[in-house]
Amino acid sequence: MNLLENIREALRSIQGNLLRTVLTALIVSIGLFALVGILTGIDAMKASLTDTFSSLGANSFELKAKGYTNRFRRGGVRGKQYPAITYLQARQYKQQMEGEAQVGISAFIAGATEVKGNGQKTNPNMEVVAGDENYLRIKGYNLAEGRVFSQAELNSGANVMIVGEEIRNKLFPRQSPVGKYVTALGRRFQIVGLLEKSGATMGGGGADRIALVPLETGNQLPRQRALTYDIKTATDRPETMRFLMGQATGIMRAVRRDHLGQEDSFEVESSESLANDLDSLSGKMKVGGGLIAFITLLGASIALMNIMLVSVTERTREIGVRKALGATALQIRQQFLIEAIVICLLGGALGILLGVLGGNAVSLLVGTGTFLVPWAAMMLGFFICVTVGLASGYYPAGKAAALDPIESLRYE
Repeated sequence: MNLLENIREALRSIQGNLLRTVLTALIVSIGLFALVGILTGIDAMKASLTDTFSSLGANSFELKAKGYTNRFRRGGVRGKQYPAITYLQARQYKQQMEGEAQVGISAFIAGATEVKGNGQKTNPNMEVVAGDENYLRIKGYNLAEGRVFSQAELNSGANVMIVGEEIRNKLFPRQSPVGKYVTALGRRFQIVGLLEKSGATMGGGGADRIALVPLETGNQLPRQRALTYDIKTATDRPETMRFLMGQATGIMRAVRRDHLGQEDSFEVESSESLANDLDSLSGKMKVGGGLIAFITLLGASIALMNIMLVSVTERTREIGVRKALGATALQIRQQFLIEAIVICLLGGALGILLGVLGGNAVSLLVGTGTFLVPWAAMMLGFFICVTVGLASGYYPAGKAAALDPIESLRYE
């Protein structure tokens, strides 16, 4: 019996025990579905987040007040609490960085806000944000209609607003919202611009649910607590990023009056640091998912080995006949190993296909829907299939090859 005949015989044996083969293959496919699905989902979501970070400006960084408190140090001494960045500090920083880079100042006014207009109202999930003249450019948002805020509107705190696509769809579904009036947070605004549709992101509705007002107007709106200002700095020259971050740190330390030797009372967050955090998080998720998939595959390999041992017992007389006709121990071992590998490959192909589709489906639900074909994960899946087949089939194949032909012929 040559290798080709062994393959044919293995396929005939699989066909003769179709139900058992399908059940075994399904066990393998579930394990690979978990492995490939998890890896695909993580990679697809990572790609979606990377696209989102890129859209926010690859050559930019943000300055934020540290959002944590060092509560207690050694000896029970209470750690220092860092105050939020004030409007005056943000303006001073922007003035000193003028000419070096573009600086945009913004403040989150309110979330879960209801916007009313044209006899309609939106869902209470809109975000009111206040921004300066550089906000749209640095955030990467483009206008579909209308205009940006004029300098006079920015300086005087006029009641004007730029809205996202979802607000337009809810309030003015079949007409342009530019020039129309809406009410939000107890104040009446005139819409002067409409943002281009951005689609949902990992954090919410992106630009579609934003109601943008001038920064000075945001300072006048009612709120329950003091505003926290975010400062974003962008440059057209990527090679100067590290220099600008160092310069920005020095300026902000002076503006915040951080003493010599004292740690920074603010954080510098760049797209690069976000990408590094994302890589670290996705790596941990892959390890956790891999462990779950490994346990499933271990169970599949045990089940496959059990089935192959049963197959050896059932075909003892057949093995005796083959040996009596001249089949060697190597050929017998080969036949059973091929049978185990074929079962694993059949189940693995189904599991990999379901894993790719399932992982991208998860990404579509929670991300921007970037479809990803994980070639590395697929190759890993097929390698695991062959490995599981060899590991599960080796002992039963060795047992079959070691059977005595005379005793096998007597087996009933």
